[in-house]
Amino acid sequence: MKFTIFTHVPHSKEDNLYYAYAPYVREMNVWGDNVDELVVVAPFFLGDKTAIDCSYTHENIEFISVPNFDVLSVKSILNTILKFPVLISILFKAMKATDHIHLRCPGNIGLLACFVQILFPKKTKTAKYAGNWDSQSKQPWSYQLQQWVLSNTFLTRNMQVLVYGEWEGMTKNIKPFFTATYKEEDKRPIVPKGLNNKINFIFVGTLVKGKNPLYAIQLVENLYKKGIAVSLQMYGEGIERRELERYVLDKNLESIISLEGNQTKAIVQNGYQGSCFVLLASESEGWPKAIAEGMFWGCVPIATSVSCVPFMLDYGNRGVLLTMILEKDVKQLMRLIKNEKDYKDKQSKAVAWSRNYTLDVFEREIKKLLNNTDYY
Repeated sequence: MKFTIFTHVPHSKEDNLYYAYAPYVREMNVWGDNVDELVVVAPFFLGDKTAIDCSYTHENIEFISVPNFDVLSVKSILNTILKFPVLISILFKAMKATDHIHLRCPGNIGLLACFVQILFPKKTKTAKYAGNWDSQSKQPWSYQLQQWVLSNTFLTRNMQVLVYGEWEGMTKNIKPFFTATYKEEDKRPIVPKGLNNKINFIFVGTLVKGKNPLYAIQLVENLYKKGIAVSLQMYGEGIERRELERYVLDKNLESIISLEGNQTKAIVQNGYQGSCFVLLASESEGWPKAIAEGMFWGCVPIATSVSCVPFMLDYGNRGVLLTMILEKDVKQLMRLIKNEKDYKDKQSKAVAWSRNYTLDVFEREIKKLLNNTDYY
């Protein structure tokens, strides 16, 4: 089978290997293990790979570069229109030459590919919608458009669309799904984490306003002011880093807040294993891997009530759902910290739930998708 991925994720090349954002590549390697030929249609850049990139493992891989573009401003829309003939031609030729079309959405390449795939109603297809599928949530118009095309079973034929969570009004081609980071063999005993000594928090994510990293800092800061021995390690990079560093210095929080930057999977895993809580105050998510990964290693999750996060946290039974009102959220955390029995209960439930979603289970489900002929 020739399997072609259409994605907006930027790629680079080093030593004849193609690199991109590691969580995405690891997932695509699972798909790639079950196909004969792997084709990647994506933007290419000449920069060096970073600590959070990894390479495809498929031995028979072809890369097709597409011009990068966006529709975020009038100027960028005009530039995109000029690139349309080339973009559409590349996508059309790649879809025509493949056995299986796989779209990665939401994204700019996914947006165009949603429309081009309509021209191939008999091709077998899958789409992974990695964002928030909740139609009631506030989202960019381009995301809403992709959701509409993907869920329209007249325009989109022979496709299974994988989404996070179950939502009202889902059409018959929409399939609730999940993602995974760790294997069954990674399941090791949880390091005991009491709340009597220093309480460690961890944040893993891009340092951008949408992830609200400052709110995570302020939560820990307020606990510290109340006399709780706390620390927060933040893993990730982004445009908010300087502002966060300035805030930490201005508030004299250097002893409890550290910005670790982008780190390897192993280093971040050590961070999870040494933390009591994993923090993510995002405005929008799909299936937040940082939350699932933290739960896997015994961190009680603290997260906003977006997308399928309430389901992941069992509506507060295996974590804390943030209100994004600082005073209320600090009180929530104080109550939990003072009740170790409740903490241990949430922790055990979080570990048990997250360890159901391993890469072994994920691979079995991918094989079912690739072998399933029950398309719409």
